Amino acid sequence: MFSRILIANRGEIALRIIRAARELGVETVCVYSEADKGGPWLDQADETVCIGPGPSADSYLRIDRIISAAETTKADAIHPGYGFLSENAHFAEVCRDCQITFIGPSPEAMGLLGDKVSCRAMAQKSGTPIFPGSPGEIEEDEEAIKVAEEIGYPVIVKAAAGGGGRGMRIARDEEELKAGLTSARQEAVAAFGNGAVYVEKFLERARHVEVQCLGDQHGNAIHLYNRDCTSQRRHQKLIEEGPAPGVSDEVRDAVCESAARLIQSANYCGAATCEFLMDQSGDFYMLEVNTRIQVEHPVTEMITGVDLVKEMIRCSAGEPLAYKQSDIKLIGHAIECRINAEDPDRGFMPQPGLVEEFRQPGGFGVRVDTHVQPGYRVPPNYDSMIAKLIVSGEDRAEAIARMKSAIDEFKIGPIKTTLPLHRRLMDAREFVETDFDIHYVERWLEQEEAKV
Repeated sequence: MFSRILIANRGEIALRIIRAARELGVETVCVYSEADKGGPWLDQADETVCIGPGPSADSYLRIDRIISAAETTKADAIHPGYGFLSENAHFAEVCRDCQITFIGPSPEAMGLLGDKVSCRAMAQKSGTPIFPGSPGEIEEDEEAIKVAEEIGYPVIVKAAAGGGGRGMRIARDEEELKAGLTSARQEAVAAFGNGAVYVEKFLERARHVEVQCLGDQHGNAIHLYNRDCTSQRRHQKLIEEGPAPGVSDEVRDAVCESAARLIQSANYCGAATCEFLMDQSGDFYMLEVNTRIQVEHPVTEMITGVDLVKEMIRCSAGEPLAYKQSDIKLIGHAIECRINAEDPDRGFMPQPGLVEEFRQPGGFGVRVDTHVQPGYRVPPNYDSMIAKLIVSGEDRAEAIARMKSAIDEFKIGPIKTTLPLHRRLMDAREFVETDFDIHYVERWLEQEEAKV
């Protein structure tokens, strides 16, 4: 086991990693930017190191400063959390070259699965269902037009190195496809430094379902069932739940097992999430693989009892998975709401500023992952998520009822947050009846605005 881990992240995920490491008897070092000076999570680390100004490009994305901090504090491993450098294969390679363990997959595995084109090829070999589309990168517009004619419109242009909805364009005819190829390439270069794109079939009404997997350095891989992330706005997830409702046990198990095979075929170590879209017939198509811990990992922890962060650390230290597939059992239903410092009534405008009131809910089956406390000032530099509210119940109905109660008990002010939005969504017919797709929240918001 490691003696000391450096956490190359901030906020609630940094605190989550500190707690897991502490239980394993491992010391922690937290790097921080000048904007995060005095962050409540820093008090829980054994050592802290300032790595630069507030902007991410000058701090949390500076590989040289993070490596220097690890070497200075004698950390033998680095946990990247999510976001920032967590899916940067070059960072993982630099860690290895500096003889510091990257807590996550190898650069080779990350490259194979992180690139959507190579990931599609591996998925085909492992039997993981994928969208019909181009076999690889689209280099000429004529090639994309030919693919679209073969699989039928609408199609979607995607950045090979993309994520978060960037580098994506929907096309319903040839003219839109040509325009989409140009704009997607430009956005992909700006966002990821890689303009490669590919084309695949687009589903008009799809649900977003993902499979949580774990792998170790001994060739073992398991799945921990699935989550539904359909409740999203502009490709940004708002609510996640698990197991995914409305999916038969037979279909669920087949897709989950195929995801585990894919992870195993990449010689993958750590936590990985295989993301799928499901059509109205219940057929699954793989979107991508996230080669890191997910924001919504607590949902899986609540329904399986497995500490994913501790397993990541243990496996990266060379230990085999503590679980076999037969050990993983489903326990009830869990729902997570992402609490963002945003004002939904004003176009989801970010709400940086002082948090004077912060009263967390409690009770049976309620969990809050957060770094916020009264007196904390939300900086304008980073993602607006300030907390995750997770509840579990014997079934989905009880989980929804428990979430309503927990939201009513949760008090944050004076800054605006998405708590009131989540409370209303818990009563939305589409959500309650699982009659939703990835665009239902946007339609629901339009209907809400029309009522005002």
